[in-house]
Amino acid sequence: MARDSAIADDLVQDTIVRALDKADDFTPGTNLRAWCFAILRNLFLEQHRRGRRERIALEDYGHQPTSTAESSPHTQTEMQELESLLWQISPLLREALVLVGAQELTYAEAAEICEVEVGTMKARVSRARAALKKVMAAQDKQNGPEGS
Repeated sequence: MARDSAIADDLVQDTIVRALDKADDFTPGTNLRAWCFAILRNLFLEQHRRGRRERIALEDYGHQPTSTAESSPHTQTEMQELESLLWQISPLLREALVLVGAQELTYAEAAEICEVEVGTMKARVSRARAALKKVMAAQDKQNGPEGS
């Protein structure tokens, strides 16, 4: 359904958390797998609708001019490179990294904003950092050693 392993991982984790939270609603003798799949499907649809709003907000953020008038040209170039790299990772991971890394929110605050569990936010930030490192390594490999 998600077509993205990070999103799928988050959906499974959120499904388990919600299923455990709503365990009293499960009717013994019925199909547990179908019940969990219904929870997963509903979470996916909720996140898809919310994701549409988040993508619009992130796109607006990406098109806002940055205030780098006081920065050196080298710092401006680094910031532009970082922003370019950030746009190469998935929106969910980018959002988590921006909230926790750039906005300096706690995991709990970021999780509340994204309406996910704290553990999910920690996992997203971890995967975002790994994805960013991978993108940076690929870019470095593509550009070759500096000075050539």
